[in-house]
Amino acid sequence: MRRLVLIIPLLLLCACSHFPGSSGRDNESRENHHVYLLIGQSNMAGRAPFTEEEGEEIPRCFLLNGEDEWEPASNPLNRYSTVRKDIGMQKMNPGYGFAKAMLTRQKEETIGLVVNARGGTRIELWEKGTEYYEEAVRRTKIAQKTGVLKGILWHQGESNSRKPEAYPEKLKALIADLRKDLGTPDLPVVVGQVFYDEEDKPHTKRINELLAQLPDEVPFTGCVSSDGLKTYDNSHFDTASMKELGRRYAQIMLELQANP
Repeated sequence: MRRLVLIIPLLLLCACSHFPGSSGRDNESRENHHVYLLIGQSNMAGRAPFTEEEGEEIPRCFLLNGEDEWEPASNPLNRYSTVRKDIGMQKMNPGYGFAKAMLTRQKEETIGLVVNARGGTRIELWEKGTEYYEEAVRRTKIAQKTGVLKGILWHQGESNSRKPEAYPEKLKALIADLRKDLGTPDLPVVVGQVFYDEEDKPHTKRINELLAQLPDEVPFTGCVSSDGLKTYDNSHFDTASMKELGRRYAQIMLELQANP
């Protein structure tokens, strides 16, 4: 019995040591804990169905929860968004494929995801001073206490696709504000194109063109192509495409991080 009593605290200590900021290894764990902010509308919130296996915890990946603390990450990753829609709408988002791809390449690090997306939102609702913006910044600053902010993933545009010409300047302003308020002037920001189909969804062509121009106009930014991706409803990426989208985000993010 005495041996069992001694073993249990030891197991608990070992389990806790895997969490960012664990006692006794704060400095090391903070440097090796890479934080990413994921914001945007419904495809970033996640609408792709996932299996029981895909709902299991992602090794070495953590999610900022409703108490603004880290917990092992699992789908749906937008469950703790402080601005989300009903929990039943939250499914797989690009963060799943992104985290798995990043961790395959970065074997000594852990990843912390701050996911605070909201379906149906226009970019105007994400401007500095709005609830969406302020909550994203607030939660990311908390995450920065135990990790190093390494990038932002932005996926939004469907709601602005019918009047897209003012979009680039609004996106540039958003990026500048986030970098300033999060204290990271050269922070990599990767944006993703929305679904486009010449016959069924032609109006999204222009906003995808504008998104693709961002890397030429704003330093340390990248754009993920949606070419070849499929949806289940003409707007929301299906499961296979959502995982591929995440992998594409990871590839661009790694390229930006390798060429600061």
